[in-house]
Amino acid sequence: MERLAVPAQGTGDPDLDQVIENAGYRYDPGQDIFYATLNPWQRNAGYCRIYDEVSAPTGMIIDCEPVYFEYDGKKWMIGFWKGQYDLVTGGEIGIYTGAFHFTLPGIFSGMFYKSADNDELLPMSFVLRKNGSVLFTRSEKHWWLTGFKLGEFSDPSELTMDIDLAFPNTAMRDAFLNGLRDAGYNDQEFYFSGNNVSFTFAKPHTVQPRTRKPSTDRLIQAKNKLLCDKYQEITGPYRTMQDKMKAIESLAPQLYQTVLRLGKSKEFYELWMKVLILGLVGLFGYRRSRELFEHQRISE
Repeated sequence: MERLAVPAQGTGDPDLDQVIENAGYRYDPGQDIFYATLNPWQRNAGYCRIYDEVSAPTGMIIDCEPVYFEYDGKKWMIGFWKGQYDLVTGGEIGIYTGAFHFTLPGIFSGMFYKSADNDELLPMSFVLRKNGSVLFTRSEKHWWLTGFKLGEFSDPSELTMDIDLAFPNTAMRDAFLNGLRDAGYNDQEFYFSGNNVSFTFAKPHTVQPRTRKPSTDRLIQAKNKLLCDKYQEITGPYRTMQDKMKAIESLAPQLYQTVLRLGKSKEFYELWMKVLILGLVGLFGYRRSRELFEHQRISE
């Protein structure tokens, strides 16, 4: 793995940078991408499969590749995502550990994972390519390594992620490799050296969300392309992100609000956390449900 480097930060406008920070991200002017901070509000949201199932209906046409394994007495999920998130093309690596299993009759049955703690962070990197050409690279010790390119439109099938993960020991490395095999990867599709594991996420090996249908994907992607085309039309004359955002805010206020909902937005998580809590209320009662989700609560 290459040396981990913290990217340059900022749009040049402190107020805009604060708005972006409040959304959970920073801006890297060198690569013209947004990326998640170490402790964004999203860290409180954890992960469950419902998030992948509702991505498409909320405008995100993304491939997902969850890898499950057990290590150090805990259940782990390291997930990989790539695709179109409304107005942005992006990629993600997320590290989560098992919290509890629950069932909402007729809605969901499975694990709800919490985001990895600071002592569970991993050095990792990925290169996101579109049709073979590099869009951007990310490399950092993190629990949620992300990159999002604003105004770029892509189909998930056009994107590949060259991924490298550095594990702390052989036991965790081997546990992950077994999870990778269980996900459908054969031994010729990954490489390891020491405790580093490398592979390419191209066509997903795992079953994709039921909400990913060719017909609805086409409709949602048509909307996403319109958004990206509008962004490019408005920002074309401008070179800096500061000027581009000012132009969007002035000429297309509604589009500006969409820009600020980068990646998986707060509204996305809040909606489905409320659904989960309401479902648990029916099963366990209000007080117990609040206890179960207290540590996963999203900050207002």
